[in-house]
Amino acid sequence: MSLEYAPRGLVGMLTPQANTTAEPEFNILWPRGVAMISGRLMSDKNLLNDRLVDYFDSYNQALKQFANAPIGVAAAACTGASYLAGREREASVIAEISSRRGHPFITAAMAVADALRVLDAHRIGLVSPYSDDLDRASVTYWQAHGFEVAELVSAVTRSGTFHPIYSLDGSAALAALHTLYGKPLDAIVMLGTGMPTLRPIMETIGWSGAPIMSSNLCLAWRVVQALERRSPDASTLASWLNGDGWVDRLRAC
Repeated sequence: MSLEYAPRGLVGMLTPQANTTAEPEFNILWPRGVAMISGRLMSDKNLLNDRLVDYFDSYNQALKQFANAPIGVAAAACTGASYLAGREREASVIAEISSRRGHPFITAAMAVADALRVLDAHRIGLVSPYSDDLDRASVTYWQAHGFEVAELVSAVTRSGTFHPIYSLDGSAALAALHTLYGKPLDAIVMLGTGMPTLRPIMETIGWSGAPIMSSNLCLAWRVVQALERRSPDASTLASWLNGDGWVDRLRAC
């Protein structure tokens, strides 16, 4: 069946309840013929980490928001939840949901791991919007996947806003990114689906440093590969990292 606005496939995307960045970035990243419907991950917990645990535990229930919509791939745009769940539990939940739903279910963190693997990256640098405790959980997660976190730089610039991550702007992420220029790294990952990353990536396309990716960019790439029933590979990822298609859409915003 072909949908009017999604002849290449429809994505069911879960995003954290107050995330103001993920959906706008995905709508820039999707290539022609791919469309998305979104659902919100909900929690009434006061502390961020407690909310992240709730989000992870509710993935299967949250997917019911899509009812019988003909989605080809479901995804969760929440990296922090994966850090706290850990690699093994995340893999188990992904497999269980994919089997139950009859289509792939992909998390942002797993998409980043897939991207790093196809690049054969080992030493990585992280640009983080997180607090220290979530940074520690993040490092442990990436190490469990076999990556060496050689550098970690914070993009956090201020407090007292509606959310410590979603209120960041691209200039903060870009400034943090530049501190990793010239470091002996195989890849740089801009973490968090709520931190704006597309303009910083666009501004650094062609630099002589390590390849730069973000949680949202990796998730969009991985979802499209799944829609097309293709395994992750370096050649398709290179096109996304080079901004093919999406940079023009970003400049038109």
